Amino acid sequence: MNKILEKITGMASLTDQVIATDILSAAKAEIKSYALAITETATPEVRQTLTRHLEDAIAFHQQISTYMINEGFYHPHDMTKQLQVDMNVAENALNVAKD
Repeated sequence: MNKILEKITGMASLTDQVIATDILSAAKAEIKSYALAITETATPEVRQTLTRHLEDAIAFHQQISTYMINEGFYHPHDMTKQLQVDMNVAENALNVAKD
């Protein structure tokens, strides 16, 4: 996001969090899609290829999850903290919408 817009909207600190959350959501969807495709394929070669892609997607999911945990954006083992993070993001989004 443009630095000026970040300061005007007050979302400078949330930019990385928003992007990382979008990437995490996409990674989860990708994993689900590969898993479903594996169950629908008819040939071992295609199944093997899809399985390799699934393994890569799982590894990427782990990387983005670790990044988010280390940055304090994601608390998969503490729902109270995660709820607070989600509430803060929602509140900031509502405040931006008001302005």
